[in-house]
Parts: sequence; structure tokens; C-alpha cells
Amino acid sequence: MITIKAEGLTKKFDSLVAVDNFTIEVKEGEIFGLVGPDGAGKSTTMRLLTSILDPTSGQAWVYNKHTVKEAEPLKECIAYMSQRFGLYEELSVIENINFYADVYGVAKNKRRESIERLLGFSGLLPFKERFAGKLSGGMKQKLGLACALIHTPKVLFLDEPTNGVDPVSRRDFWKILYDLLKERVTIFCSTCYLDEAERCHRVGLMHKGKLLRCDTPDNIKKECDTKTLEEAFIAIIKEYESKQSK
Repeated sequence: MITIKAEGLTKKFDSLVAVDNFTIEVKEGEIFGLVGPDGAGKSTTMRLLTSILDPTSGQAWVYNKHTVKEAEPLKECIAYMSQRFGLYEELSVIENINFYADVYGVAKNKRRESIERLLGFSGLLPFKERFAGKLSGGMKQKLGLACALIHTPKVLFLDEPTNGVDPVSRRDFWKILYDLLKERVTIFCSTCYLDEAERCHRVGLMHKGKLLRCDTPDNIKKECDTKTLEEAFIAIIKEYESKQSK
């Protein structure tokens, strides 16, 4: 099943083309990573796919729902964790989760089991009464993920979710993501860490709003005859810039 589909998705801000003819398909149960330098268009792409922004042209579907025509029902099927997820530092861990359960309309008689499960698999159970403002960076990210998952979304969008988090917490965070795959959740994430990109089933390289490559990490390295994704991406960007300068 194709869970995310974009056809010619384009977003312009006056003369700036933030996303240029973005076309992609992502399968159910896949982790897809979007990689690129700052300003490449990753966050804008994610906002287009989550119905936060309307495209200038092109269209997209997520879980068989059109991102513009069916924006409201789409929000019931997805979760979006932005770079600055809105945790309330003066509330405890459990109060934050309950707040988002209210926002997503999760019935009170159904949320207890979900909350216990989320606290358990994120390792937050011993800290459920701690104020969010007193958590470490890694624990805040885990809490943000737990809040995003409280309504059991089918598709999870993560915008650089581990940016600035220590390596151990990043490893733990990715273990949680892999556990989600067992529930057939589709994960679309952007990352600035190429070791994380290696963990994705497929990756897309964005540069100046364009999707330059989309394939498995191994296939991209093989195509570019490099040992690392970093070397491959540098080569791809240099090739693109060379063609543009002619």
C-alpha cells in the first residue's frame, strides 16, 4: 500500500521556490528519510504533506486523503512532530500526554492503556510525575513522541526529531521508531545526521527545493561509488551545481 504520494508538489514564497516539483511515493511500514542542508526545503515539504501549508501547484495524498481537499480528516490519521514540539514545561509528563489526548479527542475510557504503553516503551514510566521542564533533551523528545502517538496515527512525520540530542538518546529514540514499524506505522522524517539516514529504508536528498536522489542508502552509495552517504551526497550536489552553472 502506498501511504504517501506527492505529484509535482511545489511551494513558492514570492520569488523563492522552497519546494520544486517534489514527486515521491512512500509505502506502508517504511521509514523514509529526507536529508539536505539547511534551507533545502525539508520542513516546507513536511508542512505540505501534513496540510499545514497549501501547495502553489501539484498535489499530495497521505493515507488516501488529499492534503488540501481532505485536510481535516487527514489530521486524524497522522501525527506531526515539529522541530519545536509544543510541550508544556510547567506540566508533568502524564499531564502533557493527557493534554494531547484531549486535543486529539481520545476517549478517557480508552486512553489509560495507551498511556501506560507509551510511557513503557519510551522509558518514561518512572518519570511520569516529573515536570516536562525538568527533563533532559532526550527525554523531552521521547515525551514529544509519546504525545504525538497518543491517538494511534497511521503516519508519523518527524522534523529533525533528534537535533541537538546526545548520541545515546538518539539511539534510544530510533529503537522506539523501529518498534513502531511492527504496528505498520509509516514514518517520514527529516534528519541532519547521516548515520540516522543510514537507518532508513530509503532516503531522499533535497537541495535548493529539489529532490535530487531517492533510493536506498546502499543503492545511492553504490551508484556514486562511495563508502559513505556523506561522500555520495557531496558528489550528487556537486554534479547538480555543475550542471546548473553551464
